[in-house]
Order: sequence, then structure tokens, then C-alpha cells
Amino acid sequence: MVTSGKIIEYLENGKFVCAFVTECQNKRTRSLNQNGREINLPFSRIVHCSTNTYPASLNREDLIRTLKATNDTRISLMQKINLEEIWELASEEKSDSFEPVFLAGLVFSGEASDDMVSAFLRCVFTDHLYFKFKEGLIRANSPEQMEHLRRQLEQEEKKRSLITNGVQSLTLLKDSANVVLSQDLRECLNLVRDYYLFGTDAEHADLAVQILKEAGLHRPHEPYHLLVKAGIWNKNENIPLLRQGLPVGFSLPARQQAEGLLQTNVETLLQDPVRVDLSNLAPITIDGGTTLDFDDALTIEEQEGNYLVGIHISDVAHYVRPGSPLFLEAMSRGTSIYFPEGQIPMLPRHLSQGICSLIQGELRATMSFMILLSPEAEVLRVRISPSIIRVARRLTYEEADEQMQSDPQLRILDMLRQKLRRRRVEAGALLLPFPDVNIFVDGGGKVHVSLNPSDTPARTLVSEMMILANSEAARFVADRMAPGLFRAQGPPKQRLITGDDNDLYLNTRQRKQISRGELLSQAKEHSGLGVGQYTTVTSPIRRLLDLVMQHQLHSLIRRQPFCFSEEMCKDFIAVITRTLSQANSVKQQRHRYWLLKYLEDRKGQYLDALVIESGPKRVGLLLTDILMDVDLPAQPGKRPPADTLVKIKVAKVDALDNIIAMEW
Repeated sequence: MVTSGKIIEYLENGKFVCAFVTECQNKRTRSLNQNGREINLPFSRIVHCSTNTYPASLNREDLIRTLKATNDTRISLMQKINLEEIWELASEEKSDSFEPVFLAGLVFSGEASDDMVSAFLRCVFTDHLYFKFKEGLIRANSPEQMEHLRRQLEQEEKKRSLITNGVQSLTLLKDSANVVLSQDLRECLNLVRDYYLFGTDAEHADLAVQILKEAGLHRPHEPYHLLVKAGIWNKNENIPLLRQGLPVGFSLPARQQAEGLLQTNVETLLQDPVRVDLSNLAPITIDGGTTLDFDDALTIEEQEGNYLVGIHISDVAHYVRPGSPLFLEAMSRGTSIYFPEGQIPMLPRHLSQGICSLIQGELRATMSFMILLSPEAEVLRVRISPSIIRVARRLTYEEADEQMQSDPQLRILDMLRQKLRRRRVEAGALLLPFPDVNIFVDGGGKVHVSLNPSDTPARTLVSEMMILANSEAARFVADRMAPGLFRAQGPPKQRLITGDDNDLYLNTRQRKQISRGELLSQAKEHSGLGVGQYTTVTSPIRRLLDLVMQHQLHSLIRRQPFCFSEEMCKDFIAVITRTLSQANSVKQQRHRYWLLKYLEDRKGQYLDALVIESGPKRVGLLLTDILMDVDLPAQPGKRPPADTLVKIKVAKVDALDNIIAMEW
């Protein structure tokens, strides 16, 4: 019982402190502790109270000396206590709860003094493995509880060791010119890496924060620079890609399947009774100069005043079957992603640049759309069939543009291209040509940006033929009441232009007014393209959607049950919507990063900007050299009119922080 004159003990910052009770009232004590401090303590904080009562006549100095001596005695007695032995003795008892004085008596083989009881309690509070203290009693832990506590203690010890070693390793890395990646440093950098990428959502965020804090690394991007210095990241690491966790490598089963497909004898394709031999034709591929994965080729023939256009698409579905490791990889990615520094393909390069690529001079499996067009580009007949072709010529866009009028095949295709384009515009299509922004990073890390027109004859020729094939594929599937993956788009919220307008200002404004696209399992109008139904089948190397639709076409052409049911198509829509959202987000963030890196070298310079919107408070602009949107506060009393060029200054830019500030 706590009364005046008792020596009590309480915990302060995890340590036992002795105190002398000078007064008790309302379940609280006024006491003098061993450090000479007077305290007001509730009974609930008292861990131990002496049985002996000490005279209140002792002066303050004598009391403090007594308390310190008592504390020293109890600390020395702790050395004589073996909790494991006492736990073994206590385990033989029927009860698992004991008075502290009883267990202290077992330790010291007799009646336990206040000092002995206190020493035992101190051991229990120091080592939680064998016993726990609750409401004045000592409870023995079960073997299962002890095993759990052992694991917990091991983890805590590992954590303490990791923090100590991590701080030392990071400090060494920060200050050292030559870095050796020890196991401790690698483990620590993994923690720091995850924290930099995912913040408080990282699995061991608390550990990383503590290590960085103790290592004196307080600035937000110091982990990034350390990881670069260690050689784990490059100096322009793709952070959005890492944050999204998109797959980069391929699984072993997928690689093995891809390698097995390389052994496929292409000649055996003709053993398929449905596959048509079109190797007598002379297809042309028209692509960019750096393209390595060719998935479409074109042919043209005159037939009694009409024109038979052949749009030949790599038959990826022949090799990548549903449920196979390669198909599962395509499902997890949804699309290939292209960055200035490289690409992440949807399929391994064994396929995308090998057996599925329409390489000049090689026999390849294709899906051919043989579309008979009238001289006015009306569709007269469509035949879709698995086929085999051999590309005769490979042209770049630039070469095709140069030869457009001198080459008989290209001249006819160009004529049809113009008429197909006009028919779509008359049906309400919005062409909205916008220059391509090409970003190139040279060997020294310098960023170069150039704009290329997207509406050259060669580029629009290819795009018109792909739109033709895609819309006819959608019609083919929809007419047979089969489910599929159809792209749709409603009319624009506001139509600002009509026809083929190449005005940068108007096209930028119009783009902000177009309706959001949809992906549906049933066909619906696509207003933006000016077609009644639309899908995509022309890039099966690069897009899951196209691969799925190729399989659906195969089942219809071969008069087999639908490869994919309505429910399965809806599942694909969910997968594609999610993966494309992730891929597009990463691609846009990375594109912006490189543009900001380009602008970092132009800090303080004035750049041309096109005024898109001029409001009373903000002015929206487009940097015409890199087609990047920026905005500025409107200048008092000076409001630039829309569709005018102005000069604005790059005031502040930081690619890593995603910050740009412009000034008038």
C-alpha cells in the first residue's frame, strides 16, 4: 500500500527511478526522486512500492543519498538473476500468474527483500522474453509467445543494425569518390529507392526516413542522386515507369516460347487451307527511318477501272495464342511504350523485330484486307483472309514522299488517299494535323527537339489505309453480330473547324473540344474519324487490342465459334483501359521530363509562344518550338490577343521537380 514514507519506483523514459513519498492524496503522491526533483505522481504509474516505511525526519540530502544507494543496490542485484531459470521453474506451477515477491523468492532462495523484488521487476522490464508485468502481477509467457517475441526481437535487432550500417554506408557513399557496393549499402539503397518512389506507401518507409535523417540527407532528391552515384540508376532514370511498376523484362516461359517460335518453318504456313498465298504480289512497307518492327504493308492493282488495295497486317495471332505465356505478357502490358531513350515492347524482340516483322525479302504470315475501291474511293468489296506475303520494297516516309508522283503504285495510292480523306471529312471527321515532337538525346546527354509534319503525303497515305482496314474490320465483326473491341467517339462539344485545316491555333483549340473516346464491346459511331464503326487491328505487334481483334477475325473467317465471348471482351476492355492509362501516364510524364531538360539549357532565354487563350487573369500559351502548354498571369492593362505570337522568358525550370516558370 502506498503511504507516506514509502520508497516507490516508476518508469521514466524506460528506466526505473526511485522516489520517496512525502504525501498521499486522491490516488496521487507527492514525492522526491533520486535526482532531487519533486514530482506529483498518480498511483497508476507506480511499478513497485516498498514494504518498509522510512522516517520522514530524514533531511533532503540524506533522502537523495538513500534513494541513490537503493537504486545502485537494486541494479547490482539484477546481475544475479537468470530469468530463463525462473521461467522454467514457474512453468512447472499450475498458475501462470505470480506475485513478484514469490518469483523473487525463487531467485534468492528465501524471503525476498524490497531490493530483491525490485531487481526482479527491473529484469522483467528489461527482458520481455520470459515474463510480462500487468496490474501488479507477473505473467509467464507461453513457449509460443516466447517464439513470437524472439522473432520480434531479432527483427528489431536487425532494424537497429540496418539503421546503423545504413547511416554509415550512405555517409560513406555521399563523401566518397569511388563507391564499392557492399551488401549493407545495397540493402540500404533498396530501402531508400522504394521510399523515393513511393513515399510513405513504401514497405519500410519509417526505416528509410530514419536512415536518411541520421545520415543528414534532408533534401528531397538526395536519394535520387545517391542511387545515380551508386550506379543503380542512370542520371535520367525513368521515375514514372518505376512508380507505375510496369513490366520491362519478360518471364522465362515467354522467352522460351519466343525462342521456340524462331524455329518455326514459315513454309509450313501454306499447309493451312484457309491461308492464301499472296507471295506473287509486291508489297511496300512505308515507315520511319529507325523503325525495326514492321507490321503493315501495302499493295495496289488496277482491276477494270477500279483499284484493289491490299492492306497486309502481320498475323501475330498465328503465333501468340490466348492463354500462352506470350499472350499473358501482352495482357500485363497492353501496349508497347516508346521513349526518346528506348522502347518497352509488348512482345519480345524475337517476335516484334523477327518472325512477326514484315522484313523485306522474307516470307511472313499476314492478315490481308483486299479492298476493291471505285475511282472515287467507294468500298465495292472487302475480302479478309489469313495470307502469306513477301515484302518487295522498304521505303521511309521521306523516300515515299520523294517518289510519290514518279512511282506508279505510290501515285495511285496517293490519289486514293486524297479521296478517302475527303470522304471522311465530308462525313464529319476532324483531321487536326499536329506536328510530331521528336526528342533526341545525344551521347553527351544533350537534348535536341525537332518538329516533323504529321500530314505529309506518305504519312497520311499510310494512316488512311490503316483507318480503312480498321473500319472494315469493325464492320466485318459487327455485321456478323460478334462481340469485339470497338473504338467510339461522340461529336465534339463544339466544332470550331471544318475540313482539312492546318492552322495550329485552331487545331489546338479544337482538340480541347473533342469528346472523350470509348472502348466498347459493340460497334458504335466514331465521329472524330468520320466512320460508322471502328476498331484497331493494324498494330498487333504493339497493341493488345489489335491482337485480340485479330483472333476474333480468325474465328469468324474460319467459321469457328467466337474466340472471345461478350463477357471476355468486357474483361479485355477493363484490362486495356487500365494498362493504357498507366502506359499513357508514364509516356506523357516522360515526354514532359525531356522537354523540361531541353528547357533547362535555355534558362533566361526568350522563346516564341502562341497565345491560345487570353483571359483577364491567366493567359494560356503554346511554346511553338516544342509544342508545350504553359500559362502566365495576365499583365495589368496589357492583354495579348489570341492567335498571336509573343516572346516569353524561361525563368525557372527543373525537370526532376517537374517545375517550369515563365515570365513576360
